[in-house]
Amino acid sequence: MAIISSNGFTRRGVLGAFAATALVAAPAYTAAAGYIKGAGDIRRIRMYSGRTGESIDTIYWIEGEYIPEVLKEINHFMRDWRNGKTTKMDIRNFDVMAAAHRLMDVNEPYMLLSGYRSPETNSMLRSKSRGVAKNSLHLKGQAADLRLKSRSVGQMARAAKACSGGGVGAYSRSNFVHMDCGPVRSWGA
Repeated sequence: MAIISSNGFTRRGVLGAFAATALVAAPAYTAAAGYIKGAGDIRRIRMYSGRTGESIDTIYWIEGEYIPEVLKEINHFMRDWRNGKTTKMDIRNFDVMAAAHRLMDVNEPYMLLSGYRSPETNSMLRSKSRGVAKNSLHLKGQAADLRLKSRSVGQMARAAKACSGGGVGAYSRSNFVHMDCGPVRSWGA
């Protein structure tokens, strides 16, 4: 819920205006301290969901500060679309996704195939496919399965691996990349 001040401005609106200005004025290099290479002084998430028809294009981190209201919006966006359940997503995964997106130098939003998965959904998917892990990081809000039309699975996987922020699974046959903030590892082709 946006709180409007007496002058008609919302905190989020002011932050958004600042962020838009900073995007134009930001240097091409990053001076931000952090574990994610390429994330930048401004971190932005752009995604859409073919399952829900929703999209999100938001700046969630500015100059070392996460924006709590925006993180809640991303958590809701990444919910289990099958039953509407949400969890507090691990912000480290947002950083991996944002850094990989930035490294690919693409304006196209990610297509979110799977973010959070409730235990019920994970069990159902496991009953239909051997490729679904029993203790999937999707259950912990630490993973996302993503696709881009303008980049190949290989390009996406290489960008995510360059971030060294977690696991990267390349699923060429299904045309998506799994990105998580668990141990650094990779699989698939």
